[in-house]
Amino acid sequence: MQHTNRLAAAALAVAVIIANTVAFAQPKAAPVKKTVTVYKTPTCGCCGKWVEHMQANGFAASVTNMPDLSAIRAKHGVPSNLTSCHTSLIGGYVIEGHVPAEDVKRLLREKPAIVGLSAPGMPAGSPGMDVPGSPAYDVIAFDKNGRTKVFAHHPAR
Repeated sequence: MQHTNRLAAAALAVAVIIANTVAFAQPKAAPVKKTVTVYKTPTCGCCGKWVEHMQANGFAASVTNMPDLSAIRAKHGVPSNLTSCHTSLIGGYVIEGHVPAEDVKRLLREKPAIVGLSAPGMPAGSPGMDVPGSPAYDVIAFDKNGRTKVFAHHPAR
């Protein structure tokens, strides 16, 4: 009887080891990438470079080329003084222009009560506008009432 109990215990131990080995050997699912929907004009090269920047930083991208972005900006509440060369949507937020991926990640992590972020104009030194010796620039948060504040400051390069 004692011999049978030892065999059963050994068999159980082997089964546990095999089960744990199989469980750990299972491939882990790749994390689901957040998709940024980008609206841009077909001839804008810097917008394409910003999309590449976002993809290199773990985002998937869906790009729609349009001759005029004013309707998209109006629909999503981008103030006219904060416009840039492309408008993007992600996680319920608007991203206007060359906002760095690190700022978008922070936005999605913190989830502030704002409409979105903008890098107004096309600031030199921002992703897609990589120019050595560029001045500092700010990324601006804006809300539905048009209030703005600096979300992130990026130093000169």
